[in-house]
Amino acid sequence: MINKKTELCISMAKQAGNFGCSIHNAAFKKMKLNFIYKSFSVDESSLKQAVEGIRALGIRGAGVTMPHKVDVLRYVDEHSEEVSAIGAANTIVNNSGTLKAYNTDCYSAYAALSRYVDHDNVHILGDGGYSKAVQYSAKKLFGSVNVITRQNWGSIDNIREGVIFNCTPVENINVNKDVVFIDCLINTRSGQELSLLQASKQFKLYTGFEFPFGYIRENFDQILEDNDPNKER
Repeated sequence: MINKKTELCISMAKQAGNFGCSIHNAAFKKMKLNFIYKSFSVDESSLKQAVEGIRALGIRGAGVTMPHKVDVLRYVDEHSEEVSAIGAANTIVNNSGTLKAYNTDCYSAYAALSRYVDHDNVHILGDGGYSKAVQYSAKKLFGSVNVITRQNWGSIDNIREGVIFNCTPVENINVNKDVVFIDCLINTRSGQELSLLQASKQFKLYTGFEFPFGYIRENFDQILEDNDPNKER
């Protein structure tokens, strides 16, 4: 039931996606919370107005995806500790008109990379807003990281061991079979797991409740299928 007390959470991306809508709304329903989640396409030129809309309309929270994770910091009131260190945010929480930026990407990156602390080297592809969050967590775990950008992209072919974490929109990257490859893209299993992890932190920030991981993981494929906007009804 949607009524005047329903809390709205949104996401802002260059091109609106459906993953966050599916996962957050399923979690809200499971926890019987009066919340809904809707994604929006937001161009760089209208980012300021979009953030002002969050404040003006009393929207509870917003996920922020590429390419807005750095620029959005100009339009909020407060930065969390990790946002100040990283210089990028992926989450905004509206506390009675005060907008605070958080970064839950660094949490998901830390959780993913902590499984491979026995490896000697980590290579991060890209240096944008998402990459900065991954670098932040990787340095906590490994001390130092190797960042690969367009200028030295060809060096990927020479990596024979360690971990490669793709923080770019580039698909179908070929790596050596002995390398651990973590891909942030939402159409990959690792990307979906990263998205679930960061969404769980967003959920807690928005609602104050723990994310229903067990339920979401158990019903993951069905949730995505049921909320596929291209599925015939």
